[in-house]
Amino acid sequence: MEHRRLGASGLSVPELSFGTGTFAGRGDLFGAWGDTDARGARRLLDICLEAGVTLFDSADVYSDGAAEEVLGAAIRGRRDQVLISTKAGLPMGGGPGEAGTSRSRLIASVEAALRRLGTDHIDIFQPHAFDAATPVDEVLAALDDLVGAGKIRYLGASNFSGWELMKSLAAADRHGRTRYVAHQVYYSLVGRDYEWELMPLAHDQGVGALVWSPLGWGRLTGALGRGRPLPAGSRLHRTARFGPPVENERLYQVTDVLDQLVEETGRTVPQIAINWLLRRPTVSSVIIGARDERQLRDNLGAVGWSLTPEQVARLDQASAHTAPYPYYPYRAQDGFAQLNPPLVA
Repeated sequence: MEHRRLGASGLSVPELSFGTGTFAGRGDLFGAWGDTDARGARRLLDICLEAGVTLFDSADVYSDGAAEEVLGAAIRGRRDQVLISTKAGLPMGGGPGEAGTSRSRLIASVEAALRRLGTDHIDIFQPHAFDAATPVDEVLAALDDLVGAGKIRYLGASNFSGWELMKSLAAADRHGRTRYVAHQVYYSLVGRDYEWELMPLAHDQGVGALVWSPLGWGRLTGALGRGRPLPAGSRLHRTARFGPPVENERLYQVTDVLDQLVEETGRTVPQIAINWLLRRPTVSSVIIGARDERQLRDNLGAVGWSLTPEQVARLDQASAHTAPYPYYPYRAQDGFAQLNPPLVA
C-alpha cells in the first residue's frame, strides 16, 4: 500500500482509506448503504490493516452517530494502529443548535465524537459542509483552539466550493491559525467537476483530496452498462436522489470503455475506476466502502498495478465533458491554456 503526504502537511496517509457509511445502518440513506455491526466492522478492519489501509473515515451524521460508535468498538485495543477522520456540521436534528459549525456546536460535536469513538483525539477533523451563517473567523478560531487542546491533529474541509475553501485558507493565513490540509470531495469517472476549480486550488494551496464515492454513487460497480439496466434490487433505487445525476449516455460511454479494460487487464470495473483516480493530481487517498468482505477485497485490488497511458487516455476521453464558464477556455488549446495550463488533459 503506497502512502502519500496529506496535502502540504507532514501526515502520511494510505492511498486507500475506508469509509464507515455502511456501519450501523440507521435511517433511509445509511440503512440502504449497509448495516455492519461492531463484530462485522472488526473483521473488515482486520482485512484493511492487513492490506495497509490505516485511515478510517466517519461522520456524526452517519446513522446518527452510530457509525462512529461501531468504529470506536472496532478499533478498541488498537487505536495506535489507525488514523481516524470524522466530520460534523450537517443537521443532526431540527433544533436551532443542531446544525452548522458555530463555536459552540463545533466544540460539542468534537466532544461527542470523541466519546462515541472512545479516543482522546481525532487525527483529521473536517466541517462536513460550509456554514454560511457562521463567520469564517469564528469557525477557524474554534478549530484552532481544538487543535491547540490536542483533541484534533489535522484539519480538513468537506464539500466546500472553491471560494469557500479559499476564503477559509486566506483567513487562516491572515490570523496565523491552523490551515485545512485536506478536502473531502466527490470525484469519479462520471463526476469530474472536481477538476475544474477545486483541483487547481488544491495544487496551488497544498490541499490533498480525500475522494468519496469513487464509484460514482454505485454506478461503476460493473452491474450497470449499455444493455445492463439498473437491477431491481439495486440500492440506487433508494439512494440515487441523494447523489449527483448522471445522464445514461454519458454513463454508458464510460462503462463501454471500462468493459473493454476488464477484458484487457483481467481487473474488475471497481478496481479500474479506483486505479484511474489514484493517478490524478492532488489525490491523497481514495475512500472505499464495503458492506462485506467480498466487496472490500475487490476494492483493495485497485492498488499495486497501473493502467497503461493509452488505457488512461481512453478513460479520459470517454469521461470528459465540457466545463462551464469560466473554466472551459482553460481547457482549450489557445492562449488561455498557455496562461493557465490544465493539470490534467
